[in-house]
Amino acid sequence: MPELPEVETTRRGIAPHLEGQAISRVVVRDKRLRLPVPDSLGEELPGRRIQSVERRGKYLLLHAEGKVLLVHLGMSGSLRISTPDEALRKHDHVDLEFGDRILRYHDPRRFGVVDWWPGRGEDHPLIAPLGIEPLSADFDGAWLHRATRGRKAAVKLVLMDAHTVVGVGNIYASESLFRAGIRPTTPAGSLSATRCEKLAQAVQATLAEAIAAGGSTLRDYVNGEGNPGYFQLAAYVYGREGEPCRVCGTPIRHRVLGQRATYWCPHCQH
Repeated sequence: MPELPEVETTRRGIAPHLEGQAISRVVVRDKRLRLPVPDSLGEELPGRRIQSVERRGKYLLLHAEGKVLLVHLGMSGSLRISTPDEALRKHDHVDLEFGDRILRYHDPRRFGVVDWWPGRGEDHPLIAPLGIEPLSADFDGAWLHRATRGRKAAVKLVLMDAHTVVGVGNIYASESLFRAGIRPTTPAGSLSATRCEKLAQAVQATLAEAIAAGGSTLRDYVNGEGNPGYFQLAAYVYGREGEPCRVCGTPIRHRVLGQRATYWCPHCQH
């Protein structure tokens, strides 16, 4: 599933092509996504100019003159800048046309969202409950220490709870905990202020590096230009069960935690 780095990479890729441009036509080939694509899309969007393309958590917000087109990539979705002469693929469900450019939504599993919202993006029911942005100035060790007091859940699960912190995801939670030297199963409420500070810094560093690498591609994800991400190639622990730790040489361990694959080094993380 595309997480914050993949969505931010997509945003940076498509924004220069869209901002300031007017939508000329909308084509919906299959509206059967996680939420049905609104029937009004083809009537409401043409003629509207995209003022900005923003990200909130794992959602993209295309602001169009007082209203917002909200896009979530689901488990297998992608947004690409295309041209009218580019051949259609089997799961190209929605096109936003901007003259000679097309923003094309592709989603094999159809678990994403393309929704038209007549108001502020932060008020959308999918956006309003979201937690803090981990790349914001408000996310630091002090905030993380306050947010985890009294929480008995494993710290990895807390990092992946979108109502607490948005967009960290499975790969980046595992990698951040390795960098901070914290075992994924550690109860979040037991972390000291010092360890929370170290973890907050590790989360931000991991996400920044992932964005610079174009995100991670495990199966379907490609960015706005159709290119895969490469962060997973440099992972310290994720997907490396039984392989030697890149720091100490100890074999990386694996277990399922909260129904998600979890990897750690038993020597470097405690």
